Amino acid sequence: QVQLVESGGGLVLAGGSLRLSCVASGGTFSTYVMGWFRQAPGKEREFVVVISRSGASIYSADSVKGRFTISRDNAKSTVFLQMNSLKVEDTAVYYCAAGRSMAVIGELYNYWGQGTQVTVSS
Repeated sequence: QVQLVESGGGLVLAGGSLRLSCVASGGTFSTYVMGWFRQAPGKEREFVVVISRSGASIYSADSVKGRFTISRDNAKSTVFLQMNSLKVEDTAVYYCAAGRSMAVIGELYNYWGQGTQVTVSS
């Protein structure tokens, strides 16, 4: 069983930046593809970005491309999401997820964190 714990959420002004972290335990971190998803109130869960096991490959949603950057530190079993140029529409609960393949749908991920709230105000 893999446990994932997100942190780093908070309240920021539009145009600002925030860095999220997700620490994994209970598994072999380097064997998992790691992704970030988000969910706004009343809306479906949305794919944000995913990174391969080695960190060599990254795929981002068009809505965050050029603004958000994913990275991982396998020695620390941690994946990060650097969010820049934040917009009000980025407001959501952000979840990290672990899976076995590069994927953009949540059903293909095996483990999920509890989420961290990101609120962007104008």
